[in-house]
Amino acid sequence: MKGLTNKEEEAMNHFWEHGPMFVKDMLELYPDPKPHFNTLSTVVRGLEEKGYVSHHAYGPSFQYYAAVSREEFSKRTLKSVISKYFNNSYLGAVSSLVEEEDLSLDDLKKLIDQVEKG
Repeated sequence: MKGLTNKEEEAMNHFWEHGPMFVKDMLELYPDPKPHFNTLSTVVRGLEEKGYVSHHAYGPSFQYYAAVSREEFSKRTLKSVISKYFNNSYLGAVSSLVEEEDLSLDDLKKLIDQVEKG
């Protein structure tokens, strides 16, 4: 499954937060200046081509909905980042977080405890 652009990820967040909707309804969720209807429609159709959304047809109108959960997307994205930047090494990713002090040793110990218990 291909990655998402910032605009596509923003649209997906609307689907995850608000559920199924028509493009015209989604447009109302954007702050001013709102994207053009056709632009947003193109983004949503691109998401459908990538397999992230699907639709129900109501006559000539389509109601779109997320075909991928936020959790599934997060897992795929994390795997992609680890593959791309850490040579598929989860240890390398965690080591980097610890070295950059984004993850404290206490947090790391808690994580190890959770893994051992789970």
